[in-house]
Amino acid sequence: METRSTTPEGTLRSRLSNPVDFVPEIEDVAGLLYKATANQSVPRTTIGLVHLRAGQIVGNTYLTVMHSDLLRKGGESEERLAAVASWRDAPYFTEAERAALALVEAVLHPTVDGERVSDELFAEASAHYDAKALITLTVAIGQVNFFIPLAVIGKPLPGKSPVEQWT
Repeated sequence: METRSTTPEGTLRSRLSNPVDFVPEIEDVAGLLYKATANQSVPRTTIGLVHLRAGQIVGNTYLTVMHSDLLRKGGESEERLAAVASWRDAPYFTEAERAALALVEAVLHPTVDGERVSDELFAEASAHYDAKALITLTVAIGQVNFFIPLAVIGKPLPGKSPVEQWT
């Protein structure tokens, strides 16, 4: 059942009102998270791939389209974008990117034994990222997780900026 609202002109909108109108600090948090991940210790492409994979994992089209578009604008190939969902057997990713994608999957997928990030996965990530980069990658996973509830609950429309569609 579609629960998105429409404007008097009939334009579809997000289910939520503009969150910044009610909690303006969201802009500050978002800006600080972006700044924290823009320290160049992890390639911007890797962070984008992690964010795209998170959108795919939670099944959110808005996040998936947004991060695909950002990566595409950054020069990523269609092959790499299409292969993110099946990265484990795709030949398009570096070992460091694979470690980053494995981390975001581990954080977002529960496991049978309850341990999401195994010692082996942590060791693999640590082999590709120094301490600063590993913390940055961890913050990048938290960054996308900050926005997941807004995307899943609010159901913004893919391909439109949030400002264009808030109720």
